Amino acid sequence: MDEQIRSMIEESINIKKEVHKIIPDIKKVIELLTTSLKNKNKAIFCGNGGSAADAQHLSAELLGKIGQYENPLPAIALTTNSSTVTAIANDFGFDEIFSRQLQGLMEKDDLLFLISTSGNSKNLIEAAKEGKKLGGIIIGLLGNDGGDLKKFCDFTIVIPSKNTQRIQESHIMVGHIICELVKSRL
Repeated sequence: MDEQIRSMIEESINIKKEVHKIIPDIKKVIELLTTSLKNKNKAIFCGNGGSAADAQHLSAELLGKIGQYENPLPAIALTTNSSTVTAIANDFGFDEIFSRQLQGLMEKDDLLFLISTSGNSKNLIEAAKEGKKLGGIIIGLLGNDGGDLKKFCDFTIVIPSKNTQRIQESHIMVGHIICELVKSRL
């Protein structure tokens, strides 16, 4: 078991080293989010499963405290209201759980963060389409090759791995970097 643990740690380290290659993409998202928040817009996050948890986590970082920066910034995770999610899924279908919420919450120039390890979730693709229609800026925090979702995003940060767990570990690392640097600029 020791060797399995070491192997998993090494795999995580190696993937994070690959993230160095996408620093320009991370910087662009930091610039976009900083500008958007300065202009009184908000960050909206969504994802499924573990990525739903990451959406909630990153929203909480902007609203709460990360590093030494305590000022709350406007952020929403579309995964947190179980009554809303289940009502929309029941009445309109699971593919609309995010797009329907965006119709009521998103404003022009808000940033929509779609978090997905595969990039193939229909409900996230529908959210991207709706977000575009509403004038939002669509950011994909993706894995593997970005999947189908990549073509619906204005900007992407794609973790170069096929391993869901390692992608999620890198997503939260990148998310923390974004939140901390954005807060330090505001």
